[in-house]
Amino acid sequence: MPDGVLSNQKKINQGKITKLDALIIGAGFSGLYQLLCLRDKVGLSVKVVEAGDGVGGTWYWNRYPGARCDSESHSYSYYFSDEILKEWKWSERYPGHAEVVRYLNFVADKLDLKRDINFNLRVCSATYNASENVWAVETEQGECFECTYLITAVGCLSSTNIPTFPGHESFEGEWYHTGQWPHEGVDFTGKRVGQIGTGSTGIQAVPVIAETAKHLTVFQRTANYSVPAKNGPLSKEFQEYLDANRADIKETIRTTPNGHPFVISERKVFDVNDAEREKIFEEAWEHGGLGFRACFQDIAFDKKANDVAADFIKRKIRSIVKDPKTADLLTDIDHPYATKRPPIDTNYFETYNRDNVDLVDVRSSPIECITPKGVKTGNAEYELDIIVFATGF
Repeated sequence: MPDGVLSNQKKINQGKITKLDALIIGAGFSGLYQLLCLRDKVGLSVKVVEAGDGVGGTWYWNRYPGARCDSESHSYSYYFSDEILKEWKWSERYPGHAEVVRYLNFVADKLDLKRDINFNLRVCSATYNASENVWAVETEQGECFECTYLITAVGCLSSTNIPTFPGHESFEGEWYHTGQWPHEGVDFTGKRVGQIGTGSTGIQAVPVIAETAKHLTVFQRTANYSVPAKNGPLSKEFQEYLDANRADIKETIRTTPNGHPFVISERKVFDVNDAEREKIFEEAWEHGGLGFRACFQDIAFDKKANDVAADFIKRKIRSIVKDPKTADLLTDIDHPYATKRPPIDTNYFETYNRDNVDLVDVRSSPIECITPKGVKTGNAEYELDIIVFATGF
């Protein structure tokens, strides 16, 4: 590998250099597992540097209202340890962010990982010296490391995307990005809130914000398909099923696309008649979750088959949303089902039946700027007390 530099161009005051075999950036799921493998299985000298003051990775930062895993909890787990699988019991089908953080703390404590994690350190540059086969890594806090192996376990959900709308800095109210949510939370009571973005995060946040906000204006550029999560507590019987079938579940997760705990059906959309197909879709909708796309084998490969699935979801949306114009906006979807990350939700579409929630189409009338009082589109200005950017990474 040639000489190279990774840098965020922030100046630091170089301090004492810690020499290691390996340095890992990030203390989320992958960073913790890398630490375990390199330290305990390979025997390397290794440290983790983590910008936050605790483990959790993306779940440490993403604490927005409604933040919840959209993979089923029994699959969103480490499978390398039977002991951990037996000891940890998830409370819900889809765990909230706080429970995921508790789980990762449980794992880190049980495996004594925290002694090799340096918290509150943000890497600002990494320079590779090919002649010496060593990385020189600097942090904003002035701590420096040299290592042979540098692992960036930062994932794809760590660098927030805040749109560069003109006038952003002029806004007189509060604004937040869902990926950098205040740990103390945000009180929406009595506030006029504008949320920009309706992807997976936005779909989770809308129903929760609407419960306490005086008024919520949702700015939608891209409508999305969403299937109900049907979240709920895990029953004692299901826990017993998990304990008795861990090996089979692990094999399913490892051998199916996306690592989910369900098997994609071998039947195709047009292998059954209309009535049977509708029944299958209804059952999948009532079961909820990402398994909806697995009820037919060819939804992801055959456009005509996908159109049938998409039509079913759009009909469901229209049956939920009472206002025809709002339903039109929510079903004006510009992509086939599941070709973008398919969200799952809890009362997302139902929320648009509330008197304190409005949907604004910014595809036809884009946001022009942020004003001191709110958000201005090509058609109107919306006065707001709080702006929530659910605009991803």
